[in-house]
Amino acid sequence: MSEPLQSTNLVAPAFKGVNTEDSPLQQDPSFADVADNAVVDKRGRIAARKGNNVVTSDSSLLGTDYIHKMHYFFDDAGNSKLFSAGNSKILSGTTTLVDETPSGYSISSNNWKAVNFNDAAYFFQRGQEPLIYTHSGGLETFSSYSGVSTDSKYYCHEALAAYGRLWIVNNGADSQTIYWSDLLIGTDFTGGSSGSINLSKAWPDGFDEIRALAAHNNFLIVFGNHSIIVYKDAQSPAAMSIADTVSGVGCDCRNSVQYTGTDVIFLSTSGLKSFQRTIQEKSMPIGDLSLNIKTEFLEAVENRTAPTSSVYSPENSFYLLAFPDQNTTYCFDLKGKLENGAYRVTRWPSVTFESFERNKDGTLYIGSSGGVGEYDGYSDNGSSYRFRYYSPGLTFGDPSKIKILKKLRPTVVGANGARLFVKWAYDLSTDFRTQEYTVGNQQPSYYGIDEYDLGEFTGGELASRRALNTTGYGTIITIGMESDINGFPLSLQEINVLALIGKTL
Repeated sequence: MSEPLQSTNLVAPAFKGVNTEDSPLQQDPSFADVADNAVVDKRGRIAARKGNNVVTSDSSLLGTDYIHKMHYFFDDAGNSKLFSAGNSKILSGTTTLVDETPSGYSISSNNWKAVNFNDAAYFFQRGQEPLIYTHSGGLETFSSYSGVSTDSKYYCHEALAAYGRLWIVNNGADSQTIYWSDLLIGTDFTGGSSGSINLSKAWPDGFDEIRALAAHNNFLIVFGNHSIIVYKDAQSPAAMSIADTVSGVGCDCRNSVQYTGTDVIFLSTSGLKSFQRTIQEKSMPIGDLSLNIKTEFLEAVENRTAPTSSVYSPENSFYLLAFPDQNTTYCFDLKGKLENGAYRVTRWPSVTFESFERNKDGTLYIGSSGGVGEYDGYSDNGSSYRFRYYSPGLTFGDPSKIKILKKLRPTVVGANGARLFVKWAYDLSTDFRTQEYTVGNQQPSYYGIDEYDLGEFTGGELASRRALNTTGYGTIITIGMESDINGFPLSLQEINVLALIGKTL
C-alpha cells in the first residue's frame, strides 16, 4: 500500500551551482547537475545570463577572424579608448573599428598583453617589438617613441604595471629573467634604476618557467608553470627578496589572472585557484575554486589548444573564464564561497565569446567575430540561446522505495511570453518526459484577485506558477526545465514536486 502524497520544494534550485563531482544520490538538492547559460542572481535564484549585444556596425577589418583580446585605456586627463586585437591588427573603437596598427609594423599573432601605466598603454607579445600608446602620439613602437633601438630581449610575452615600474618577462629564448623599467619610464629598461633578476636557481622544485606576474598585498607574485615564488619589498627591486614559495601549483595561462580586490584568481593545471588575502600569516593559502566541477574542468584545461580569456566583473559578482577553442565559458559566482571553499559555477556552452574587457564604468565588453559587444539584454546579437536546469537525483530520503510522480509546480519569475519545457526522468535515465507551456504576457497579480496557481504578488517582480500533471514511476527522480531566451529575463524561483511513495523494491 502506498503512503500519502508527499511534497518536496526545490527552493532556489541550483543556488549552489553545478556539482558533477559528488554522487547524484547524495547531493544537496540546492546543487544542479546542469545549469547552462545561467547565473545565480542577486536573490540567490538560478537565472538566465544576459546576452552579447554587438554594438559594432562594421566588422570588415576583422575579415574572417574575431577579436582575440581587448584592452581599455584611460589616463588622468579623462581620455579613454577601447583597443581590440584581431586579424593581425590592433583596432580601436566600439561602434566603428579603426586600424591603429603602426605603419609598416607586421603582427604575427593576436595574443597581446596590454597594461596601463603612467598615462600610456603598453602592448607586449612574444617576438613583437613592444608598442606604446599615448593620447597625444597615438600607437608607436618603443623605438619610434624613444628614438632608441629596442633590444629584442625585451620583446616579452608577459607584462605587469606595479610599484611605479613595468615588469616584463618571457621573450621566447629566456623564460627565467624578469626585467623592470626605470621608475615611471615604461620604455626604459637600461637606464636609471632599471634592472633584472634571473629566477633559474630560485624555483622550489628545481626548474620552472615564468608564465605570469601579479602584484598583491605589497608582494610581487611570480607564477611558474608548476610553482610560485613570492617576493617582498618589490617597491625597491634591487633589494627585494623571497618571502614565500609554493610547490606543485602554477599558472597555466597568463590570460586567466584577475584581481578581485582581495584575491588574485588564476588558472592552474589542477583547477581554478586564488590567493587569499593574508595579514598576519607568512604563507598565502591557496584554495580550489573549481572543486565541484573538477573532472570536467580539468578536461577543458588539458584539451585547450588556444589561449583562454577571462574577466572579473564586480557589478555582476562573477569571474568568467572562456575556452574559445571549445566554445565554452565558465561563470564563477563570487558573492560567497560554499562550505568546501569552492565558488558556485554555471556553464555557458556553445557560445562564441572570444574575449572580455571591463570598462571602468562597469560596462562588460565581449569580443567576437561580429566585433565589440556588451553584456546586456537577453539575446546574443538578436539570436536566442537555451537556458537549461536539471536537478540531481531526488530520492525523498529513501532511494529504495518507488516514487510515483504526480505533479510538478514550477514558479518562474519573468519569462514574458517564453515557452517552457518542464522535464522529468526516473532512475538517472536520460530519456526525459516533457510538458510544455507558454508564459503569458504578465501583468502584476495579487492574492485573492488573480487565480493563485497562475499569478501571485511578488513585491514588484512578475511570477507565474503552473501545475503540471506527470506520469511514470521509479526510485530516483530527476527534474529539469529548459527555455529559449529571446528578449526577456527568466529566473527559476522554486519547483514543487508531489509524489506518492510506494513499496520498497
